Amino acid sequence: MTGGSADVLDQVSALLKRVGLDATDLSLDQVAHSRWLTRGIWRVSISGVPMVLKYLSVERDLGETMWHAHWSAGSGAPRHWNYWAREGLAYLEGITNAYAGSGLGSANAASVDLTERDCVLLLEFVDGVPAERWHMADYVPAAEALGRAQGSYLVDRPIPGHPWLSGGFLRDYSREKPADWSLLSDDRAWDQPVVKRNFPAKLRPAATWLHESRDRLYGIMDRLPRTLCHLDFWTKNLIRRPDGEIALLDWAFVGDGAIGEDAGNLVPDAVLDHFVPAQKLPEFETAVLDGYLNGLRQAGWAGDARLVQLGMWAAAVKYDWQTPMMLEAAQATRQYRYGGTEEIDADHRFQERGLALLHNANTARRAVALADAIGIGP
Repeated sequence: MTGGSADVLDQVSALLKRVGLDATDLSLDQVAHSRWLTRGIWRVSISGVPMVLKYLSVERDLGETMWHAHWSAGSGAPRHWNYWAREGLAYLEGITNAYAGSGLGSANAASVDLTERDCVLLLEFVDGVPAERWHMADYVPAAEALGRAQGSYLVDRPIPGHPWLSGGFLRDYSREKPADWSLLSDDRAWDQPVVKRNFPAKLRPAATWLHESRDRLYGIMDRLPRTLCHLDFWTKNLIRRPDGEIALLDWAFVGDGAIGEDAGNLVPDAVLDHFVPAQKLPEFETAVLDGYLNGLRQAGWAGDARLVQLGMWAAAVKYDWQTPMMLEAAQATRQYRYGGTEEIDADHRFQERGLALLHNANTARRAVALADAIGIGP
């Protein structure tokens, strides 16, 4: 056995035994993930066959900070956004196949062992091109597939009624972030050198407006047509297989959501984590919107296209907390990419995020204006 400490190898071997595999010929690499959401993810090779092992547990690492701990708070409630067992249940109950036939699938499960306290997921290692290596145009087929998948639920297909599917995700996820909101009005926070050099001057009033308007934006999303949403639809969870199908990973948040909500998550998230340049945001947003709407039409949805725009734009409220978080992070001596292991130039990070956060706040403004224009009230 190779690829980790003796303790890790022993842990992984024990988990594999639970799904009936002998790990005598085992090598492994840890996959970057939030350890506060998931106990462990490893890419394993057993007798030369690559697979992914995922370990979920009701017992999670609480970490050292409020930001760490908030990922675990409420995880015992089946409808809560971070319910610990949801992905295991999604595989067992077939929810991961809910988008089949649309061009959007999932990683196939080799085995699932779910108990009252934990879950071992053994998944295929998806062979293909991960979205972090895509060009911007490559996102369009994924957006179209998402539209086809979700359009069927908007037309005549009932949304599954499992009691463990998430509900109220957008509101709860964003509200539970332990951001220091006082930083939005703190001159010292905005005068930090890396902030002052890189954040656009218009971001401060825009971020303040976004925070003050979030109840209006939640209300807009609540009034839009509902569909089955993945709710973590972003670059790191997308892989294009050799046959063109898109494998969608990590179903831990799946549940009720609004039309356009997943597409509206993809756009800012891809930029905030530096997979798409911030200067490309308007072009990227248009491409994803057009692709998603085309997919909805292909599925037979004939509703008002403005509702799709509204769902994508109002979903910007999800990242309300990012501005105060970045103001707090400006105090750190080092800045890191997604996953917290690879260092990134501080000026580049703050410049890109500043532009993305300003665009995000302005997108929310467009949502409120459009909702007023078409009569969707508070």
